[in-house]
Amino acid sequence: MGGKQHAKYEGIEVRDGATGSTIRVRFQYRGIERRESLKLEATPANLKYASRLRGEILNAIARGDFDYASYFPDSKHAKSLTKGTQKRLIFDALGDFMKDCAAAVERGAMSPSTLHGYRKIVDNNLKVKWGRLAVDEVTPAALRTWIGAMDCTAKTARNVISPLHSVLQDALNDGLIEANPLDRLALNKILTRTKRKSTYEVDPFSLDEITAILAACEGPARNLFQFAFWSGLRTSELIGLRWADVDFDAALIRVRQAVVVRTEKTTKTDAGTRDVMMLPSARAALEAQKQWSALMPHGRVFTCPWNGKPWTGDKQIRVNCWTHVLKDAEVRYRNPYQTRHTFASTLLSRGENPLWVAQQMGHVDTEMIIKHYGRWIPEHDAKAGYTPKNAWDEFAAASK
Repeated sequence: MGGKQHAKYEGIEVRDGATGSTIRVRFQYRGIERRESLKLEATPANLKYASRLRGEILNAIARGDFDYASYFPDSKHAKSLTKGTQKRLIFDALGDFMKDCAAAVERGAMSPSTLHGYRKIVDNNLKVKWGRLAVDEVTPAALRTWIGAMDCTAKTARNVISPLHSVLQDALNDGLIEANPLDRLALNKILTRTKRKSTYEVDPFSLDEITAILAACEGPARNLFQFAFWSGLRTSELIGLRWADVDFDAALIRVRQAVVVRTEKTTKTDAGTRDVMMLPSARAALEAQKQWSALMPHGRVFTCPWNGKPWTGDKQIRVNCWTHVLKDAEVRYRNPYQTRHTFASTLLSRGENPLWVAQQMGHVDTEMIIKHYGRWIPEHDAKAGYTPKNAWDEFAAASK
């Protein structure tokens, strides 16, 4: 018969049987809910004991030294889950993988955003699909079916597969398996054949759209978006920009940090740490923003219009501000990152040197520029630099 949750003690169930009431303890172990019966009558004293026992079990699980057979020697699960006899489960291997990732973040060897991405993949996908299997139970055939059924781009599929490949490789190195089953797959062939192409594209805003967007907002919101259009900074760099990194005298914006997943970090690459030329419309946005944040103790340039606090992430900007502004402006929706694409495509279409544009964008060379913006590059003078007149005179009117 099924057990009924006790009203007073969490995780303790009372089962009514032909010979009386008994107690059952419920807890999570290795990603699976376990229910184990105690050979005790459901008296107040025994219920209190069972609750204390459950707390002890939970603490042992948290410490990593829970021995199933010591607590439930007669359980049908005891043999397979007893320390020293159980197989290495994917669930546990993924848990250790995440601990290693968290340690890497502490050392500065991994970004918080990468950790956040891995956590979503591990918790929402890999543990659900593979967690109950031992490392030696994962077969190439099962992996091939799983990967082939993924409804995503090849890049996303690789991101999902990556943590699983890592834990299987560790199992191989530890002698738990004879080969990594993922290495036996023709992964490139599977992904090419089954994964859909990315639908994301560079879709910059026109001068009329920029004018409409800026006219539809005011104060800190307008300053942020105007600066975004004329600086080319990534959204995370906009959020992380500090007044100490704004040099009005030299007309430079010194990009030194970004905010990702509510965490400030240094820019991703050496090229990302850069000085960006302060175009006139970007300067105007910064000048206008001074009254809102220049004297605030947090030191950040751009702040939320509704509370004066620094932005916490790109989602907050997109959901709470950008979406509404585009709707009011009656401009077709594109995400805020398209402001960066607008900056690059506009410079290039007006004859600026692709290498100089790449440096302004934080790229080490022109590879990404040509890949994403090649159709906006006309014949140009390879020795040309930034020339405000031919690039920005007509666009400056949109910020007035």
